[in-house]
Amino acid sequence: MTSWVGRTAAEIAAAVREKRATPREVVAEHLARIEKLDGRIGAFRVVRAEAALAEADEVGSRGDLGELPLAGVPVAVKDNLAVRGETNRVGSAATPDTPAQADHEVVARLRAAGAVVVGLTNVPELCVFGTTEGVHGTSRNPWDTSRTAGGSSGGSAAAVAAGLAPIALGNDGMGSLRIPAANCGLVTLKPGSGVVPAGISDGDWFGMSENGPLATTVEDARLLLSVIAGTEFVRPDTPATLDIAVSLRSPLAGVTISGPYTNAVREAAGLLIKAGHQVRRADPPYPLSLGVTSLATWTAGTSVDAQGLDPRLLARRTRVHAAIGRRFVKAVRTGKAREELREHLEPFFAEHDVLVLPALARRSPKAEAWHERGWLRNVLANTTYSPLTPPWNLTGWPAMSVPLGTLPSGAPTAVQLVARPGSEAVLLEVAEELERRQPWRRTAPLD
Repeated sequence: MTSWVGRTAAEIAAAVREKRATPREVVAEHLARIEKLDGRIGAFRVVRAEAALAEADEVGSRGDLGELPLAGVPVAVKDNLAVRGETNRVGSAATPDTPAQADHEVVARLRAAGAVVVGLTNVPELCVFGTTEGVHGTSRNPWDTSRTAGGSSGGSAAAVAAGLAPIALGNDGMGSLRIPAANCGLVTLKPGSGVVPAGISDGDWFGMSENGPLATTVEDARLLLSVIAGTEFVRPDTPATLDIAVSLRSPLAGVTISGPYTNAVREAAGLLIKAGHQVRRADPPYPLSLGVTSLATWTAGTSVDAQGLDPRLLARRTRVHAAIGRRFVKAVRTGKAREELREHLEPFFAEHDVLVLPALARRSPKAEAWHERGWLRNVLANTTYSPLTPPWNLTGWPAMSVPLGTLPSGAPTAVQLVARPGSEAVLLEVAEELERRQPWRRTAPLD
């Protein structure tokens, strides 16, 4: 019997459309793997075993089965997006335990495309931090279970890296797709503003949060992004020769990039030179105010999300984060600091088509009870390992994380790709070139 665990979403969907597999057998195999392994990984808050099998049967009986881009594909959904009939806890004990009456728009698009939601994945409380743990569980990196999967889409990333689902849905307000993807050896793309419906929490962290895919291949990331965006991101007939900037500079003064991540960027540069692109060292002119802008926006977004929740049920780190953010909400709402940052960086991207830089500064923290530790300790842990993602949420520009290279432990490293607005297809093209020239391992060896 053919096993569908470890196969890509594109492979599964093609098999189901061609009736070489049924949605039920594909979903059942993945549910069995979840039951076997998720106790070690902590990817899911809710597993929809019975509902998923029933929905798989519904997909199998659809008259348009042969046309569905995600026919019978199991998908994991981050627990800050509504799934009809399921509670949406956002990693907290303070959120209401009330089933959603309707799917979020991107979840509805997944279902319309034939995907089956197998479960809702763990997140840190209110999706604030770059580690995933809390009252609903701890998500571990399947490549190194002593380490966090990252956050805030940590459970979604862990699910895909462990082969519990071929693809997952997450979102990114300050790096929440790219951080866990980089930790777990996955492909992700945070789209630019307005490409994919957002509707994440109360105001999308002032328009910075975007929904996006987590996948093991660029093909799957392209497929999932096309479904949730409602538009196809096609490969160009003739690949363009691009002007690519390579930077090893941290946006935050005093934060250094460790050797494995600088090596990954150098390796990517070499591969892109061989592909015929114009590649040169060039650092974006990050303003000195970037750290203050990032902290103010990050805390203010949490302050808005925490309104109306019982503070006694929030973790201390979340309460402090929200309290600090209250003083910044009014200024952040104006968008002035973000517009100034865009204006400051736009000339750089007028000269360069793509920026290649490290995805992270160093390996992720230990998978421990960070939610029980103080606010400052959490902020320092987050900013020293993931300072390179927030600028591209503040600007609203598309950014990817692509696996490349390894840590001494054997866990993956990654590079980040950034481009000007409307360049999602360009980023996918560059990522595909890297994948073609340096294929990466798809899922962690857990069996």
